[in-house]
Amino acid sequence: MDISSINIFAVLVATLSTFLVGWLWYGPLFGKTWMNAVGLTEEQIQQGNMLKIFGFAFFFELIMAFNLAVFLTGSPEATEMMNAKMGAFYGFLAGFGWVFFALAVNSLYEQKSWKYIFINGGYWTVTFTVMGLILGAWK
Repeated sequence: MDISSINIFAVLVATLSTFLVGWLWYGPLFGKTWMNAVGLTEEQIQQGNMLKIFGFAFFFELIMAFNLAVFLTGSPEATEMMNAKMGAFYGFLAGFGWVFFALAVNSLYEQKSWKYIFINGGYWTVTFTVMGLILGAWK
């Protein structure tokens, strides 16, 4: 496998897109519902070590974006065929088919609510779809 065809700038933008989606998802869209589902208050969230949280989140999401880029451009044929639509589709499949349901299984064992599962699983589904779109469009 030749990873030289991976656009590192697209990987970085895809990584940063996770923060934009997260800000919308866990802010205006589902912020209060999510806080209730996880049992946190705004005060507790603000007490978190944001440098640690955002630093590790960036690193982990960079790995995810790079990994998705490898899947999308794993062969010369795949690289040639890849576009925004295909990238978004495969990103959706990764987010929904793998991440959403892996998180759902763990959440069931942890006895988390369906709200928790759908909010967090939905976030990852949307996030991977957006990352795939960016990576597919900007190969």
